[in-house]
This record gives sequence, C-alpha cells and structure tokens, in this order.
Amino acid sequence: MYRKLKITEMQRISMDEFRESAKVPLVVVLDNVRSLYNVGSVFRTADAFRIAGVVLCGITATPPNAEIHKTALGAEDSVSWRAFADTMEAVRHLREEGYTLLAIEQCEGSTLLGDFVPAAGRKYAVVLGNEVHGVQQQVIDACDGCLEIPQFGTKHSMNVSVTAGIIIWHLASQSCPASI
Repeated sequence: MYRKLKITEMQRISMDEFRESAKVPLVVVLDNVRSLYNVGSVFRTADAFRIAGVVLCGITATPPNAEIHKTALGAEDSVSWRAFADTMEAVRHLREEGYTLLAIEQCEGSTLLGDFVPAAGRKYAVVLGNEVHGVQQQVIDACDGCLEIPQFGTKHSMNVSVTAGIIIWHLASQSCPASI
C-alpha cells in the first residue's frame, strides 16, 4: 500500500541551500513567451531539477508578478534568472559564457531528443519559443543546433511549459552533477 508523503517528510532543501548547491549546467531561454503561467511553470520545473537558470527575453514577463507566482509557487525566488530585451542579445551573452545553444524547434536537420546525449563538462542553453510563432529564425540561425521532440498525433506542437519539462528532464537526467 502506498501512503502519500507529507511535505515535512520530503526532506527538501532550504532556499539558501538551493542557491549554494551544484546545478545542472543548463539554462532555459524563453524567446517571447506570452503566457505568464507558462513562465511560472518553467520556473517551477527549473527548481525541481535544480538547473542553472532561466533567461527571459523580449515580451516574456519577469518576476515579481502574481500570475508567474501562481504557477511558480516561489520558484521564481529560488531559480537564478535574468532578462534581456532581445533574444539575440541573450544568445550573444550565453555564447560568451561558454554555453552551447540549442533551439527547441522542428527544423530541417534537427536532432531528435532521444538521440541527443549531452557532452560531459559542457554547459547548455536551450531556447524555447513563442506559443504561436516558435523560436525566431534568426535565433535558430545563431544556435549550435536544434533539438526536436518526436510527436505522433495530429498537432504540430506542444505547450511551451510541457516542452520545457520534457527537455529539462531529459538533459538533467543525463547530466546531473554528482552532488545532486
């Protein structure tokens, strides 16, 4: 029989311990994401997998914001984040910081997610796009590659926060620091 755990039994780390802990060398870049609930959900998933940070670009809203908080549930306070007026500016900064940039998009020559294995010791930044238009073509052109999540239904895309969850889980499960 299974008993649901109480929050006090889950032995979660404190906010201070989170900030000081080793992180998965992964940053999620949101390229003009409109929905504040999607932004909050990405923060919450970023916290769950202890990734290095979130980058908010263009029209993507930033904390503090009640709608982001509604889905982030405080993860916007634990996860490191920064904002850029333009996604290309963020891409340039991340490249200077040594990140390998991957657009999450359906592109010619994209790599299926299941075929992608992160290289040991490499830092990754994944760019997720606008709910209607996806990742901007100029941003795709500036990336080192494209990852694609295989889909088998009638729709051509998934919700950006669902996509983020799949991508974060896949990369985090293959590149977790030993101390996590």
